[in-house]
Amino acid sequence: MTPNVLPPAPSRRFVPYLLFVLLATWLGFAAGAAAASLAEQRTAFRQAWAVAQQGGDGWRSWAKGLADYPLYPYLEEAALEHDVATLDRATVADYLRRYPDLLPAADLRRAWLLEQARRQRWDDFLALYRPGLGDTLTCYRLQAKLAQGGRLDFEKDLAPLWAQPSLPSACDPVLDAAHEAGLLTDARLWARIDRALDAGQGGTVTALAAWLPATEGKAAARLAQALRDPTAAVADAVNWPDSPRHRQAAALALQRLARRDADAADAAWQRLRSRFDFTPAQRNGVLYALALYHATDFDEHALARLADLPAAVQTDTSREWRARVALARQDWPAVLAAIDAMPASQQEQDEWRYFRARALAATGHPLQADALYAQLALEPTYYGFLAADHVQGDYAICPLDPPDDTAREQALLADPGLRRAFELYAVDLPRLARREWARALDGADPATQRVAARLAYERGWYDRAVFAFASGDMLRYYAQRFPLASQDGVVPQAQQAGIDPAWAYAIARAESAWMSDAHSGADARGLMQLLPSTAARVARQNGLDWGGAASLYDPAVNIMLGTRYLAQMAARFNGAPWLASAAYNAGPNKVQEWLDARGTLPPDLFVATIPYRETRDYVARVMAFAVIYDWRLSGKALPLASRMPANGQPYSLPDVHTPRRGVTCPAMPAPAAAAGTDVADPASAR
Repeated sequence: MTPNVLPPAPSRRFVPYLLFVLLATWLGFAAGAAAASLAEQRTAFRQAWAVAQQGGDGWRSWAKGLADYPLYPYLEEAALEHDVATLDRATVADYLRRYPDLLPAADLRRAWLLEQARRQRWDDFLALYRPGLGDTLTCYRLQAKLAQGGRLDFEKDLAPLWAQPSLPSACDPVLDAAHEAGLLTDARLWARIDRALDAGQGGTVTALAAWLPATEGKAAARLAQALRDPTAAVADAVNWPDSPRHRQAAALALQRLARRDADAADAAWQRLRSRFDFTPAQRNGVLYALALYHATDFDEHALARLADLPAAVQTDTSREWRARVALARQDWPAVLAAIDAMPASQQEQDEWRYFRARALAATGHPLQADALYAQLALEPTYYGFLAADHVQGDYAICPLDPPDDTAREQALLADPGLRRAFELYAVDLPRLARREWARALDGADPATQRVAARLAYERGWYDRAVFAFASGDMLRYYAQRFPLASQDGVVPQAQQAGIDPAWAYAIARAESAWMSDAHSGADARGLMQLLPSTAARVARQNGLDWGGAASLYDPAVNIMLGTRYLAQMAARFNGAPWLASAAYNAGPNKVQEWLDARGTLPPDLFVATIPYRETRDYVARVMAFAVIYDWRLSGKALPLASRMPANGQPYSLPDVHTPRRGVTCPAMPAPAAAAGTDVADPASAR
C-alpha cells in the first residue's frame, strides 16, 4: 500500500465483512476479559480457601463474586468440616441437599458421621449414614445397630468384613459382640487366619488366636510368630508338636527366615526337616525359598540349587534368577541353558533376548548375536537401546501425536466434573483434582479418556497423560509422556548442579511421573521424591534456603534440591549416571556393597544382577528415559553405553559438542513398544 494515502470509503458489499471484523474484535476483547475474570476468581478462591480451612463464615467475605465459580462448594465444605464437632444435623443435611452428588458432600458426610460415632450419637449417625463409605463407617453402623438392641447376622452384616485380612479398630467392638454371640466359629476363625497369613497380617492372627480353643490358639500364635519373628520361631520349633498347624508354622518361619538370612534358614532346615512330617507342598516351598534367596546372595551353590528344583516348583522368578546367577559368573553356556529353561513367553521378554544375544556372541556365534541385536534394536526400550549400541545403529523412536477429536473435547470441556478437576489443578489442589478427575471419567471409554488426558497435558497437568498413555500405540505419544516442564527449571538447575539435564528429567519422570504432590510411604516428597531430612541436609550443604518439608511440593524447590542431591550421588560414583541412579533408589551404601561384591562386571551385567527388583527396574527405566529426554532436548541421543561407563572409570558430562546417536523411525516399528512399562504409580497418588 502506498503510504499516506487514505483508502476509499467502503462500498455496501464490504459492510458485512467490516461488521464481522468488529464482532470478532469485540469477542476477542470479551474473551480476554473472561480470562482475566477467571484469573481473578482463582486468586479469590485461593484466598477464601485459606480462610475457610480455619472454620467459621469469614471465608464468605473473600468469596464475593465466586458464586458461579465451579469450586465454590468446596469453600463451604472446608469451613463446615473444620467446625464439624459443633455442627447440627440440619446444617449438614442442608449442605447435602444442595450438593448431593459432589465429592465435598461425601467428605462432609463422612466427617460428620465419624464425629457422631465418636460421641456415640447413634440416632444422628443413622439418619445420615449411607452404605459404601468404607469399613470404618460400616463397623460404626453395626455398633449403632447393637446399641439400639439389634442383633448381628453373620452373612448379612459380617461376611464382607470377615473377608478382609485386617480391619480398622472401629470393628473391634463388633467382632467382640459377634464372638459373644457365637457367630465366630472355629472354621470361620481359621479361614480368616489363613487370609491374614497370606497377606502377612500377623496382628490379625494374634488377635484371632485368643478366640480359638487353647491348643489351636497356641498353634495360631506360633503362626503369628513365624510371620513376626521367624528367627525365634525356628529356634522354638524343635519343641513344637508335629501337628498340621505347627508344620504350617515351621514351614512359614523357614521361608520367612530365608528372606533375611539364607544360611541360617539352611541350618534350621537341616534341624527341622526330620522333626516335622512336612507335606510335599511345604517341603517344596522351603526348598524354593532357600534356593531363591541363596541365589540373591549369589551363593556358590545357587546355580545348582535353582537348576535342581522340581519343575512343578519353578516360577518365572526362580528361572530368571538362575540366569542372573549365571550372568554374575559370566558363565555364558549356563546363561543360555537358563534362558532355554524359561517358558516361551519369558524368553521373549526383551531382557532375555538381549542376554541371549550377549551369550551367543560370547560363545562364538556373532552372526546369530547380531541378528538378535538388530531385531531388538527396533524397540525403544533400555535393552533395545543397548542392542542398538552393540550394532552401532540409530535408536528407533517413532513419535505420534494424539488424534484430534473436537466433538469429544467440547463435551469434556462442558462436563462439570472435569471442569472442577481442571480448576482444582489450576489452584494447586492436585489431590482433590485427581479425585474429581477419577469421578468424571469413571466408566468413560478409552477414546474419551485419551482426549481428557490430552486436555490435561495442554493445561500443564502432565501426570494425567503419563498414566493414561501407558499402553499400545499410545506409548508413542512421547511429547505427552515425556514432557519438557521448563517452568520447573530442570535444565538450568541441572546445569548449575553440574549434571546432565536429560538425566535429571529422567529421574523426576521415574520418581513421580510429574506428580508434584507425590508422597511415598517413606515420606519422600515431590517431583524428585526427596526425604525432608535429605533435602534439609542438601540445602545446608549448598547454602540454599530451606522452607521445611512442605516446600518440597513446590516443583521449583524440589528440582533445585533434587538436582543437587543427584549431583552428590554422581560424585560418589565417579559421575556415572547409572550407578548414581541405583544409589538414588537404593542408597549409596547398598550400591557400594554390591560393587564390592560384583563391581568388576560390565555395567549391563551388573544392573541385571542387582538383587532388588525395584532398583534393577529403576536403573533400566531411568537410563531409557535419559535417552528419550536427550532426544527431546537435542533431536539426537547420547549413546546409552556412554552413560554407563565401567565401575571406576571417569564419566564426562555431555555437552552440545558430544557425539550423539541418530534417532530414526523404522519402517515397521515394533508394536506397542516405547520405553516400556514405565509407570510405577508413585506412592504419591494416594
